[in-house]
Amino acid sequence: MRTKSTELMQRIGSFIDRYYSEWHTTPSVKEIADGVGISKTASYRYLVEMDARGMLKYDGTSRTIITPMIRKFSAGTVAAPVVGVVPCGTPEEEEENIQEYVSLPVSLFGKGEFYILRASGDSMVDAGILDGDMVVIRKQTEAKVGDLVVALDENGTSTLKKYGGIDPETHMAVLLYQNREVYPDKKILVRRLVVQGVAKHVIRAL
Repeated sequence: MRTKSTELMQRIGSFIDRYYSEWHTTPSVKEIADGVGISKTASYRYLVEMDARGMLKYDGTSRTIITPMIRKFSAGTVAAPVVGVVPCGTPEEEEENIQEYVSLPVSLFGKGEFYILRASGDSMVDAGILDGDMVVIRKQTEAKVGDLVVALDENGTSTLKKYGGIDPETHMAVLLYQNREVYPDKKILVRRLVVQGVAKHVIRAL
């Protein structure tokens, strides 16, 4: 095996840190190769060698790479994937597609597993959620009456609504619109409600 270049290892480590600082996720083996001007095979071998030397953590299979800078940065944050759009209106089908990762400070958002959805529609404006807002969702399968939930019904469609409990007449779960001016008293009834998470925060540019 050829001797590995220490200078190239430092360049790889610096590239990973810069990439993480910009995109809040680590680069792929190919992105590292392109970033420092080496082949994909060489990039992989260098990552394995750097792991062996304790310069970073790399399991050899996943995209996850942990450098000392990333470890220090990540200690006070949680990484939340941005997975697309959730309709704030009539339920629509949604494909989970991770677009990027956002680092959320634990001091502000708390610990737990989160993901972020971009709101689409106007049915939640009375709850402070506007069209285009990035909504931070805590992953959980249970909700209390009054929670703002990302709900999946028996038809496999999802929407962001306020959970109104169980309707006493139909015994169906109630999802409430939160825009009294446009949708007065409008609600959705579902026979089997599957909660995908509860909205906890909104990220919006002023």
